[in-house]
Amino acid sequence: MNSTIRAQLGDITHLDVDAIVNAANSSLLGGGGVDGAIHRAAGPDLVHECRLLGGCRPGEAKMTKGYRLPARHVIHTVGPVWRGGAWQEADVLSSCYLRCLELASEHSIHSIAFPSISTGIFGYPIESACRIAVSTTRAFLARPSSIVEVVFCCFSPSDLEVYEGVLRGLPT
Repeated sequence: MNSTIRAQLGDITHLDVDAIVNAANSSLLGGGGVDGAIHRAAGPDLVHECRLLGGCRPGEAKMTKGYRLPARHVIHTVGPVWRGGAWQEADVLSSCYLRCLELASEHSIHSIAFPSISTGIFGYPIESACRIAVSTTRAFLARPSSIVEVVFCCFSPSDLEVYEGVLRGLPT
């Protein structure tokens, strides 16, 4: 099956896709940035369901309903905190994308949107994080899966520029 990968500028909480990814903290109970925005938009039922999940380890993923979001599901993943690159941050970040895609495919999800995981308060350099996101996603989509559309939803024009460049194969 042919899949499309694209980047767009916007608010991930407004996207009408099967699943959006939440760049969460390990408690899954909400926080700042994308995590807080998703929890606010989804409403209190999301935090209630997240309480039942028992948290999430970095590099793993768990799925909930989307509640008041246009997306039917939220896939929560915990990215690595950037500590200079010598603490397996790249492996953990790649695992975040891979586990989200695997979980989506296991649940027959066709469209999924990702934020730029770990590049906010967790401090991961955007160029490196973007290359990992795109390469992991492309490798996954080379195999059969239910996923036909992947959107990298960028919060800033500068992040969008990085994603578009990587997607076109330009050096960043």
